[in-house]
Amino acid sequence: MKLVSWNVNGIRACVKKGFLNYFHEVDADIFCIQESKLQEGQITLELDGYHQYWNYAERKGYSGTAVFTKQKPLSISYGLGDKEDEAEGRIITLEFEEFYFVTVYTPNSKRDLARLGYRLQWEDEVRNYMVLLEKTKPVILCGDLNVAHNEIDLKNPKSNKGNSGFTDEERGKMTLLLQSGFVDSFRYVYPEKDDCFTWWSYMSKVRERNIGWRIDYFIVSDKIANKINDAQIHSEVLGSDHCPILLEIDLS
Repeated sequence: MKLVSWNVNGIRACVKKGFLNYFHEVDADIFCIQESKLQEGQITLELDGYHQYWNYAERKGYSGTAVFTKQKPLSISYGLGDKEDEAEGRIITLEFEEFYFVTVYTPNSKRDLARLGYRLQWEDEVRNYMVLLEKTKPVILCGDLNVAHNEIDLKNPKSNKGNSGFTDEERGKMTLLLQSGFVDSFRYVYPEKDDCFTWWSYMSKVRERNIGWRIDYFIVSDKIANKINDAQIHSEVLGSDHCPILLEIDLS
């Protein structure tokens, strides 16, 4: 099974930059996006063979997630039951026979860390939700988690220590999630591979010089980690300040 996650930073803009070419070329079984940045009716994607599920933020041009899947899920749910989370369209859960699939767009703590407290509360709620789902069947969580977990996961760890996305608090929450029975699929396959990033700022020549952060993840239950075949970062794919990531896993 081939799974893809991509923070498109505005699906309408990304479509104009080749999104559909990549979508059809990669031919994923499940393809999810974060930061769709639109409301219902503002785009029509002709994705033959896929069921589409969208979670729109109430605020225009902000946040939002979507999942496109070849197999129809047993059930779909949106948000974590908290009104603010659902208002921002940050999470979708699909239940399949063998597993739960959850796509997430984690809140950014903001440059001045003004939203760090809310972010940390969100992390606890997502972790508790994952643990609850995992009691029933394995879970695959993916998306823009807005944190570089370890120093290997960003180009300049020393100068970014304490900055949004690389605070001790945010990194600690990722550690807690993994200690709760989950695996970072990319590090499971490539524990020491460096210079592998999924996001680059729009500053001049930053992406060309690969000065980036790895903040997009596939996190899977420990019990299915041995079924991972590969975890890829498609950094050559443009169209957003993030690039797509791919997980190949055999759950048959």
